[in-house]
Amino acid sequence: MASSIIVRGAIPLDAGAPLPFNDHDHHHGGKDDSQHQQDVSRGPLLLASFPTDVDLGFGTGTAWFKDGGKGPMDPKLVATLKTAISSGFTHIDCADSYGTEEEVGIAVKDCGLNRERLFVTTKVLDNMNDIPGAIDASLSKLQMDYVDLYLIHSPYYTKNPADLQRAWKAMETVKASGKARSIGVSNFQRSHIEALLEVATVVPAVNQLEFHPYLQRSHGYIPWMKEHGVQVCAFKGLSPLTVAKGGPLDGPLASMAERHQVSASAILLRWHMDADVVPITTTRKAERMAEYLEAVTLKLSPEEREEITRIGMTHHYRNWGNEHFDPDDRS
Repeated sequence: MASSIIVRGAIPLDAGAPLPFNDHDHHHGGKDDSQHQQDVSRGPLLLASFPTDVDLGFGTGTAWFKDGGKGPMDPKLVATLKTAISSGFTHIDCADSYGTEEEVGIAVKDCGLNRERLFVTTKVLDNMNDIPGAIDASLSKLQMDYVDLYLIHSPYYTKNPADLQRAWKAMETVKASGKARSIGVSNFQRSHIEALLEVATVVPAVNQLEFHPYLQRSHGYIPWMKEHGVQVCAFKGLSPLTVAKGGPLDGPLASMAERHQVSASAILLRWHMDADVVPITTTRKAERMAEYLEAVTLKLSPEEREEITRIGMTHHYRNWGNEHFDPDDRS
């Protein structure tokens, strides 16, 4: 799969503004952000790279997660992954802590597609103190020579910013070795990324975090990441239809789905994609896969996108990491 450099335009950091959708992004001169500029003694800061044709990912957490990241190989997951790939998913997401890397490796090997046509993401959590060893362990389970994207799964398993910075330098070593074509982070807040940028020679390509209309990340965080070249990926993107069902978007999403003759899931996934956010979703059912893939060709009007954004902002729901946030914290 060909990669291309994505250089994202500067976007006004207005915390109260709606999400900047693709067809009306704005540009500005920008405030002074010199405190985050690259130390020239470290050489040029490499811009993040992420394939422009990776729009939608198939995840192996949630429904497939193994307690403690351990357990026997799950042939049902292998079969589901092969169905997902044959249905059209080319971005497969896993993690060492999910315990699903072995199944991903078998499915990719047996799916009939050339490895280069697939985009495989995994994450490190279980062995943050030895990231070079962790990637070797993951690659062994995956039966691969490289992954397309390698993420630090969480900043909350490090004790302080210095530990996080050391972990990032180890990630840069992994990228330089060719074992990961791109490197990034997951569940990071702005302060965590700022800590990395103080020492980084490679910008995180991705921040994968919970994002949906009921958690749009306040204080201009999404535009800030785009301004710094960090692609946003989302998990729990379908929360308004699942764990947060019963909120103010139930009716509007149903109406839009009927109007477009697609599933409400496709409407939500398209909303993410139009906001330049790559959603990661999963299912055990082939028919749901087909519903999700409807989002790839669906076209929402600007009014529909803005309606989802506006109504979503009136309600707050967070699924992951509540212990790290106050109840009303939308950051």
